Amino acid sequence: QVQLVESGGGAVQAGASLRLSCVLSGGADSSFSMGWFRQAPGKEREFVAHISWSGRFTYYSDSVKGRFTISGDPAKNTVFLQMDRLKSEDTAIYYCAAAPAMLMVETTPSSSDYDYWGQGTQVTVSS
Repeated sequence: QVQLVESGGGAVQAGASLRLSCVLSGGADSSFSMGWFRQAPGKEREFVAHISWSGRFTYYSDSVKGRFTISGDPAKNTVFLQMDRLKSEDTAIYYCAAAPAMLMVETTPSSSDYDYWGQGTQVTVSS
């Protein structure tokens, strides 16, 4: 059974950086493309970033493009989200998600495109 465990969240000041990590286990010989979503209080879950199984393709929401970077370490089954120049509106619970390796992202993906989810890690940015 596939499991995802996020870490790296915390409370920071605006302008600071954080790096989130997500470790995937139980995937046997399967390949996955990975994504990050977030959910702020009182709001729906929204897409943040996606990386293809090869790592060669990435896709970002407009709200984080240029500030966040998604990357992966296949040898460690880990995907990262480097978050720079954080803003108060980035405050949310951040979720890691895994999708079939063949998922092609040409427009903003939805939550339903991903099959497996982590429990989330809280990011709080104060201004």
